[in-house]
Amino acid sequence: MGLPGGGRHTPGAADDVESVSSYRSVVLSLTLAVVTAGCGGTSRDSGGAGAAAQPAAVVSPTPAAGVGEGRHGTVLIEGVPHVEQKPDFCGEAAAEMALRHFGKPYDQDQVFALSGMSPERGMGATTRELQTALTHAGFEVGPVWHTVAANNAAAGLEQLFGELHADLAAGVPSIVCMHYSDRPNTTEHFRLVLGYDAAKGEVIYHEPAEQGGAYRRMDRAAFLKLWPLKYTQDRWTVVRFALEPAELRDPPRLPVHSPADFAQHVMKLKERLPPGFTIVVEPPFVVIGNDTPERVKRSATGTVRWAVRMLKQDYFKQDPKRILDVWLFKDRESYRAGCRRMFGELPGTPYGFYTDVHHALVMNIATGGGTLVHEIVHPFVEANFPGCPAWFNEGLGSLYEQSASRGGHIVGLTNWRLAGLQKAIRLGRVPTFAELTATSSSEFYDADPGTNYAQSRYLLYYLQEQGQLVRYYHEFLANKGQDPTGYRTLKRVLGADDMVAFQRRWEGYVLGLRFP
Repeated sequence: MGLPGGGRHTPGAADDVESVSSYRSVVLSLTLAVVTAGCGGTSRDSGGAGAAAQPAAVVSPTPAAGVGEGRHGTVLIEGVPHVEQKPDFCGEAAAEMALRHFGKPYDQDQVFALSGMSPERGMGATTRELQTALTHAGFEVGPVWHTVAANNAAAGLEQLFGELHADLAAGVPSIVCMHYSDRPNTTEHFRLVLGYDAAKGEVIYHEPAEQGGAYRRMDRAAFLKLWPLKYTQDRWTVVRFALEPAELRDPPRLPVHSPADFAQHVMKLKERLPPGFTIVVEPPFVVIGNDTPERVKRSATGTVRWAVRMLKQDYFKQDPKRILDVWLFKDRESYRAGCRRMFGELPGTPYGFYTDVHHALVMNIATGGGTLVHEIVHPFVEANFPGCPAWFNEGLGSLYEQSASRGGHIVGLTNWRLAGLQKAIRLGRVPTFAELTATSSSEFYDADPGTNYAQSRYLLYYLQEQGQLVRYYHEFLANKGQDPTGYRTLKRVLGADDMVAFQRRWEGYVLGLRFP
């Protein structure tokens, strides 16, 4: 977005947006616990004072003594660093500037993490969440929501401005929520107020929406016009955070992909997302599906979360370097149409695929979740095992097409690939393991005699059933420089000097397997 997003305050009924449990686990792992409940609504498009917010009414019938326009002296908090906001992160940027001024090196992402805002909403913190973040950072923000009577607004606004000015004189800056400009349909926007020039009648503030926006000036009358949020005709809402430092805390440590990263990712995704899709953040993925929201969430938690947890437990230390999209199309028609629309071409498989070009896993989920687990393996292999040969990459992915939990660990089960492999064994058409492991990517995919996937899968299945697969993976990874194909490591783990004799035993083992 060019300008900050709307609905910074828009109080209404308590939010019904459900935080994703995996997101909660990220937030709860931070140095400070995040409380998701707060005062005030957070919906962008609801209006009116909601039950969740109880603004402090400003009832002064006339300007308080000593706070009239001519009584406000010049005051300025100097040396406050300026940062330009990320899209829709005006509140986070304003908080970062204040925290840095007080000696705490926060960034916008850390402020967002403390807010408890669900990244699935694809927007920056609203007033309620920003209050949570500032409180957890260690500010005493005072009363945040105020109301003024529309028929006596000048007096009420004058009193609130006098309180803001008194805080500035005490060295306490304020974040205000106000309209961005006086244009029709303008967005709501957070700014950091740092001073007042009495001679010129100008409010001095940091503008987070623009590069070089430090110590901007706005006529006081214009400021007082933009400050109140007029959700109802007779009573207006005024929002201010007084940033009085109490016991400021150090910024939290964030995971590789922070909640703010996911929020920014979802924000961009929504710009091109067709209608009818549900978004679920399931780190390190963002799951997007066109089935019912309940089914999309079930796939995200029951398949994606389960597979990620199981695979990381046994194999992978590193998450993919990028946030990846998981597209779950509910049927063949939407799968094909979605691929054409989103990626410019029809899919080459009826089931699903991983594309590192588009940083996405794309599924026809109607064919089942097995392909999804298969494809989840590939970006993790890419992140943890650079240069992994295709036979192992596809073998491991294929192994978990049909999978379950055994003793708290993921295991592959026999599947539909078995029958073709058994037929090839009986016909004597299965390559040796030396030949299989030596294949290049082009040879594995383009010169496949019809057995490469199945042979790789059932070699790893055999290792799994012998309790040697996890050991083999880690030893192969550790010795890839000296053994790039994995063949020598395979012989060592198997304890087999005679691989011809081993292959005969393996073929007999495979012929004894059954599916279903």
